Amino acid sequence: MNDDLRPAGPTDLTAVVAGIERTNELLNRVLAEVATTPSTHAVFVDAGYLYAAAGRLVTGTEDRRSFDLDAEGIIDAFIEMARTVFPDSRLLRVYWYDGARRRIHTLEQQSIAELPDVKVRLGNLNANNQQKGVDSLIRSDLESLARHRAISDAVLIGGDEDLVSAVEAAQGYGARVHLWGIEAGDGRNQAEPLLWEVDSQRTFDLEFCKPYVTERTAHDGGPAGTTDDGPAPSREDVRFVGAQVAAQWLASRGRDWTADLLPGHPYLPGAVDQDLLTTAEGLLRHSLRPYADLRRVLRDGFWEHVRAQF
Repeated sequence: MNDDLRPAGPTDLTAVVAGIERTNELLNRVLAEVATTPSTHAVFVDAGYLYAAAGRLVTGTEDRRSFDLDAEGIIDAFIEMARTVFPDSRLLRVYWYDGARRRIHTLEQQSIAELPDVKVRLGNLNANNQQKGVDSLIRSDLESLARHRAISDAVLIGGDEDLVSAVEAAQGYGARVHLWGIEAGDGRNQAEPLLWEVDSQRTFDLEFCKPYVTERTAHDGGPAGTTDDGPAPSREDVRFVGAQVAAQWLASRGRDWTADLLPGHPYLPGAVDQDLLTTAEGLLRHSLRPYADLRRVLRDGFWEHVRAQF
């Protein structure tokens, strides 16, 4: 008789049983480890959607220059809500997606980036102040974290139909995606195909949003708390503020970033020049838009401080 066809003897059966027992032991260890490993969630915030939806709900406008958003406060509220929804899960981090000219952080974005457990990711802003590349950043992060099993649940705060592919990619790796949104005064502010794809939905109403959105008045007027009332600031004050902004940026953005501006003297890149103007108007509490001469003085004060440091 062929040896391969002979019935297994006692010794062979003992080896088989021992192998099965070892396999079961390993499986039990794996299951025990999985059972004790906490679930992990992350929050993905499309800031463009959040500003537009919350601004319209509370103040009636989507224009970010017309209101202030307490980003730190609303991020904390989202974190606390996630802790309630996922009580047995730990937070990986909050991802904050926004646009910026040449992907250079604004002062507001810098302050958000300094918050604990928050990662700011920037797309570009085009000439019409429209975000470009944000949806692809969300998809890349969401898919990568799901693929590497870094998260089991993803909270997505956004409304663009282009995010459907991000949801599908994450779900394909086993993650659950939960869509959170801001109540729309009429109709919807989230694409229906996105609503169809996610695992759950949650909407925040006016009472939730009101503490975090403050309408700017005529006295704080304009994008950075400016007003056109009263006399224009003096040239000395404007020059001093230009130097003050330069000192702030040197401290926050670093010497390398500031040194990169020197070859362009006496000109500033358009996005930097606009940021300088907006920041200075906030400090002066007065608009400089009608005063071309004061805007030149502002740049002179900025450059004087920068060049004195190098």
